[in-house]
Amino acid sequence: SDRRALSEIVHNTLLVGPPGAGKTLLARRLPTILPPLTLAESIEVSRVWSVAGLLPPEGLVTRRPFRAPHHTVSAAGLVGGGRPPHPGEVSLAHLGVLFLDELPEFAPHALDTLRQPLEDGVVTVARASGSVRLPAEAQLVAAMNPCRRGCRSVEGCACAVGERARYLGRLSAPLLDRIDLHVDVGPVAPHVSLPGAGAPVESAAVQRQVALARERQRARLGRGPVRVNARMSPRQLARHCPLPAAGRELLSRAAARLSLSTRAHDRILKVARTIADLAGVEAIAVEHLAEALAYRTLDRSNA
Repeated sequence: SDRRALSEIVHNTLLVGPPGAGKTLLARRLPTILPPLTLAESIEVSRVWSVAGLLPPEGLVTRRPFRAPHHTVSAAGLVGGGRPPHPGEVSLAHLGVLFLDELPEFAPHALDTLRQPLEDGVVTVARASGSVRLPAEAQLVAAMNPCRRGCRSVEGCACAVGERARYLGRLSAPLLDRIDLHVDVGPVAPHVSLPGAGAPVESAAVQRQVALARERQRARLGRGPVRVNARMSPRQLARHCPLPAAGRELLSRAAARLSLSTRAHDRILKVARTIADLAGVEAIAVEHLAEALAYRTLDRSNA
């Protein structure tokens, strides 16, 4: 599949919190706030599912895919392979969500095979008889405990430094570099989780907000193959993400303190651009950049 202007990819996300905090529930609700599939997108997703023999009885995939493989999945199961080559989970989640629960429990070599698909949005499976290109424009959403014991947070973990380092060390730095948001999900207070504790936010309302932000991105980026902030090129980033002087200084200090790579630096700018779009403003302000930096929990922990 060619990489057309159909891509609706958003920022890859890692949810970090103790058991029972609602990480899986949040991930499973994500497809309900994404814009519905267009007819062209439905055909695109259905082609992949047809190759895998998973096409539904009605003949067309009409909802955004949500794939949640078990942590025992192999590298070929994640990115595709076999003879003849078949789509992996990242391709079956094309234009949808790939959810990896208990991320450190996945085999490290299997997780690292996702690095290229997350960067390029396509998987190339090469065999002696030839190679196959499979679309993989999926949003990665992962969840993990702060440590093996399940403490309340990464920064408040009571485990020994070495024990925590071994647990987090199963995630390679290049993989974490490709995850835009490291979000703390704190434990839910009892008064909040009780029935009738407050009016919930309806998915439809959030979906409308997301759709408006997407329209702003498309209007800004034009009719080219890139239509969302998460896929901006370095040239587009320089053009569409100017920072005020205070913002440049804040980002420079954060990059030095957290030892951020160039890729992480660029992804923070893209997230700040999206935060501004959700707020309905054109210029990235310092508070938007500060919020984007706050979504780097594991970088702060490593620093």
